Amino acid sequence: MSQAKLCFIGAGFHASTNIFPSAVEAGAEIVAVSTRSLERSQAALTRFGSRGTPYDDYKQMLQNEEFDGVVVVAQPGDQTEIVMDCIKAGKNVFVDKPLGWTAEEATSIAEAAEEAGVVLMVGFMKRYAPVYLKLKELIESGELGTARSFQIRFACDSTGFSKTEEQFLKLAAIHLVDLIRGLFGEVAQVAGFNNNLGENISQSFSLKFENGISGSVYFAGMTAWSSESESVLVTFDNGHAVAEDSKKLSIHKSPLPGTSSFQTLSEETTVLMPSLSTMSGCFGDLYTRGFIGEMAHFIACSKQKLTPNSSGRDNIGTMDLCDRILGALN
Repeated sequence: MSQAKLCFIGAGFHASTNIFPSAVEAGAEIVAVSTRSLERSQAALTRFGSRGTPYDDYKQMLQNEEFDGVVVVAQPGDQTEIVMDCIKAGKNVFVDKPLGWTAEEATSIAEAAEEAGVVLMVGFMKRYAPVYLKLKELIESGELGTARSFQIRFACDSTGFSKTEEQFLKLAAIHLVDLIRGLFGEVAQVAGFNNNLGENISQSFSLKFENGISGSVYFAGMTAWSSESESVLVTFDNGHAVAEDSKKLSIHKSPLPGTSSFQTLSEETTVLMPSLSTMSGCFGDLYTRGFIGEMAHFIACSKQKLTPNSSGRDNIGTMDLCDRILGALN
């Protein structure tokens, strides 16, 4: 398969730190970049070793360039309009979360992409992180029996970019909201409480899924969590698994019922981690967090006209769940 050609709209800190290098590592050629200034666009091209064309008008770029897909990493308030312009131009689109501030907005964008026959993928990188891919494999394989319940924690200092509970949920915790759906399916019931103080957000809620799985979620966006913290624990019939900070998965297999476990070495815990060294560089983090995986997935979907796992249509469910969680908190 020939190298994928990608254009970029946006070259801010997140795009330059995570998305550009992940796209290059995934095998893409950056053919053009558009920002609000030619100088910034050229700087991004130079930084990532591209001889492509800089633009200060993304509509001109969409019209002039030939490419497999366009990557949009803009301000949340601008992304809907930009993505709709890309769809109207008949281009495959990867867009960083969130896409549409509500389920209604997400629906209109997904329908436009489907009518245009283009690939639309939303950047929920946790679905492509090795630790969560393995956890999903455990859930679906039945290796530990049926998944029964879960406990999830996500905490960070979001006060620098989220001033309200809704902004926190849709700009920071949304990755875990989407991951929950990716792991367990669709939610039937939501109940919860909050204890916020201004821009410091504290949420605790319970979810019951259509397939019967239930669990508790703790989200915090507070200055108390200067270092981001994340864990996902799933209890199965015959064991449990704990994913920690996207870098470690502990899988515990319990002895079969009826065995005298205290008499033998029957308890079994397997710990899976990446093999990181100084030679891993920045790419170790980009692989483990799922950034490179999501870009590789977008490239494959664009080249083969496949529906992404985190498609525009699937994104409707994530935005809807965000609103249902907000409506249940009190």
